[in-house]
Amino acid sequence: MTLQQLKYIVTVAETGNITEAAKRLFISQPSLTNAIHELEKEMQIRIFNRTNKGVSVSTEGDTFLSYARQVLEQANLLEEKFLNKSEQSPCFSVSCQHYSFAVNAFVDLIREYDAASYNFTLRETQTYEIIDDVSRLKSEIGILYTCSKNEEVISKIIRRANLKFEELFIAKPHVFICSSHPLANKDSISLNDLEPYPYLSFEQGEYNSFYFSEEILSTLDRNKNIKVRDRATLFNLVIGLKGYTVSSGIISRELNGVNIISKPLNVDEYMRIGTITQKSMSLSRYGITYMEALKNHLTFEKM
Repeated sequence: MTLQQLKYIVTVAETGNITEAAKRLFISQPSLTNAIHELEKEMQIRIFNRTNKGVSVSTEGDTFLSYARQVLEQANLLEEKFLNKSEQSPCFSVSCQHYSFAVNAFVDLIREYDAASYNFTLRETQTYEIIDDVSRLKSEIGILYTCSKNEEVISKIIRRANLKFEELFIAKPHVFICSSHPLANKDSISLNDLEPYPYLSFEQGEYNSFYFSEEILSTLDRNKNIKVRDRATLFNLVIGLKGYTVSSGIISRELNGVNIISKPLNVDEYMRIGTITQKSMSLSRYGITYMEALKNHLTFEKM
């Protein structure tokens, strides 16, 4: 196995096409195909599935590629240190629940490592997928929360995946409503206050157990329930239907505008929001920078 072979498979994964990858790498298609076959034979895995439409990364190939990118990252660091070569194409991925501070930190990361080309990914996705992404090295960092109701189950899944959870902060539950909502002038809001209004939450797919719910207090019975998949839709419905959702209370005016406000919810509960990473692996320079940006935004947005 060589660094050149690792560069080959990363390029093929990025393009999804052998011909296009060969052009980008300035080698012939047969040479690239042979190099991939040799690597697959040596490592005794199938990295790519071949189809008439091109290639797709296999499940075990996905994990292999994540390790390959980390090896290439370390090689780039050595070249920068001793050969004064600059990193050509930064690569980094985060999977998270729908938090504005996670997006703001991601923006800071890209600004820090802006280059002629880069491959950064921010996946606002379902809770179970966040854990799965980090365990399979599809993402280097995951961001989610635990509370008294789900902590035992979520912590067990995290440990089983050989991951570690590190707390960022503890928050009291808040309600996100629109600035023109009938409850907008209250200093705090009770569950009884919310009964007449639609409750909005993020859909969790096949893992729709309350343990994986992104919203705390998801086990409560509510007469009006709406599930969505993305943040923009949720906030549009919060405004259009005078609905509400429950979250940490940290909100970004820059991302969400002035029409969404946060009010404390009168419940005896907490949200322990933190990151998950691989136990046995050190963070890349991008991971370290992203963690620092997260903490900076949390310090600023909680003021």
